[in-house]
Amino acid sequence: MKIKAVLFDLDGTLLNSLSDLAASVNFALRCCGYPERTVDEVRSFIGNGVIMLMHRSVPKGTSGEDEKACFEKFRGHYLEHMEDTTAPYAGVNELIRALGEKGIGTAVVSNKLDAGVKGLCKKYFPHLTCAFGVSDESERKPSPANVYKALSLLGAQKEEALYVGDSEVDVQTAKNAGLEMVGVTWGYRSRELLLSSGAKHIVDAPQELLELI
Repeated sequence: MKIKAVLFDLDGTLLNSLSDLAASVNFALRCCGYPERTVDEVRSFIGNGVIMLMHRSVPKGTSGEDEKACFEKFRGHYLEHMEDTTAPYAGVNELIRALGEKGIGTAVVSNKLDAGVKGLCKKYFPHLTCAFGVSDESERKPSPANVYKALSLLGAQKEEALYVGDSEVDVQTAKNAGLEMVGVTWGYRSRELLLSSGAKHIVDAPQELLELI
């Protein structure tokens, strides 16, 4: 099988954004008078988008109205501070460039807010062909909708593409889209969780993905 396109998750796969996400979560919780969360708790809450991240972060029993207000605090803070400590994982830019040199298209499909996805990718990964996040017009992973949009722009069929991610959500996204999935161990989930979720391929470093392809 010739690979023509590689689609990536963003947080935990290309970018280590955990500290900035945790800081914004706790800013919002403090503003609303709720107990703060540990970094490890925030890590476990990431994967289904920031609305779900805040749903999991607020105390159980929080009303929908109060949860929405807390999310808006998070959103405002995060859009201002999402680059404070966030940085690419070692080797991922080299990987994206190497794929491009081989004529393989690259894209990001993330559950992060679309404005944040596009801004971060433009800054850190200028060699990507396209990047999609969550908006009012798009469905959240594990829906394959944004995967199909990316494949269309990349001119690739699902049989010619890989989806690369660090979580069980990414495994399910690839399955729903009909793509082969490669799990990465440097992100927010363990190798064991990826395997138990159904990942058939696991890599421990970006260079290993290039060798796999």
